[in-house]
Amino acid sequence: MREDYDLAILGGGAAGLMLAARLDPSISAVLIEGNREPGAKIAVSGGGRCNLTNTEIRPERYRGDASFIRPVLKRYDRRWLLEWFRQRGVKTRLEKGAQYFCVDRSPAVIRALKEAASSIDSFYGTRITKVEKTSEGFRLISEGGKSLQARRLAVATGGLSFPKLGASAVGLETAESFGHRIIRPAPALVGLTLQPAQSFFKSLSGVATEVEIRVGDRRWRDRLLFAHRGISGPAVLNASLWWERGEISVDFLPGVDLGLFRNEKKHLSSLLPLPRRAAKAFLEHLEIADGPCHRLNVSQWKRLEGLHDYRFAPAGTFGYSKAEVTRGGVSTEEVDPQTMESRRVPGLYFVGEVLDVTGELGGYNFQWAFSSAAVCADAINASVVG
Repeated sequence: MREDYDLAILGGGAAGLMLAARLDPSISAVLIEGNREPGAKIAVSGGGRCNLTNTEIRPERYRGDASFIRPVLKRYDRRWLLEWFRQRGVKTRLEKGAQYFCVDRSPAVIRALKEAASSIDSFYGTRITKVEKTSEGFRLISEGGKSLQARRLAVATGGLSFPKLGASAVGLETAESFGHRIIRPAPALVGLTLQPAQSFFKSLSGVATEVEIRVGDRRWRDRLLFAHRGISGPAVLNASLWWERGEISVDFLPGVDLGLFRNEKKHLSSLLPLPRRAAKAFLEHLEIADGPCHRLNVSQWKRLEGLHDYRFAPAGTFGYSKAEVTRGGVSTEEVDPQTMESRRVPGLYFVGEVLDVTGELGGYNFQWAFSSAAVCADAINASVVG
């Protein structure tokens, strides 16, 4: 392999692989990945079935600057992505109303990307510890002290979540070393831990129920899963993207009119549309004796109505080890959305999760990774090949 390239791609996840796949074959490029195989997060996503994208791809589903996100997703949208994979033999299926999963599971996605990128060099199992600016471009130095030179550098290192899959801060550190502002990273799409007042939730570990969660003016109706560390499930994971501190509101009885139960002679716990364990735990927490509904007094019904707007402040999150993504990252104010090139350092590009763009649960982050990489590839092809 050579030691001087037109382009070095730092990171072999979804964004790095798509960027490599879309490069003009005449461009000398190398992809450098710390893991021994690329696409580690692709492999585990969606329970190993990789939810590639979503029918609802739009800037409102992302935490980030909409004016930066919109042109990227408009240029390379869901239809483009599904067709790109279809042409390479990857079949998808619409499930859960809006999410596109890979019929042949995640390995088919990784295989398609690797085959499309087979014309470029790759160093797997190689961790870059330092990136330096040179008169010719960039020098990348590995753990073993070896180095290579590239006239352009694309940072596609992702975030800090899933450290067991090889996540590292090298991309953010590289950006910061070149003067880029970093929006404080934090775990996202992650479970929430509890204050002592909600410690009774832990006794319900393993129980799931449909809820509506509100954070500010945003809301999600989906499953909540009680866990031994706190609460998780799709509704909670989406809420975690937007929650930073303070209260959230959970409607544990979405769409339920409790007034219909007031004259019932059946026990309240048998009528509440909650798992039996959860119903009994909430009645105990609200100091309502389980019994015939018609015997409850006005005060008890009022406390029960509070389950429509149960407010509490989480203590924190489950952390990066359980987070599906990282919110925050390289400030998009300093990156051109038409090229993904740094406005500070010519020849330096950022794609995917390393940027301060984070989507909700359900394929939004893969779509962003692939779309931003495609935009970047166009710019590099035009710059090098003309």
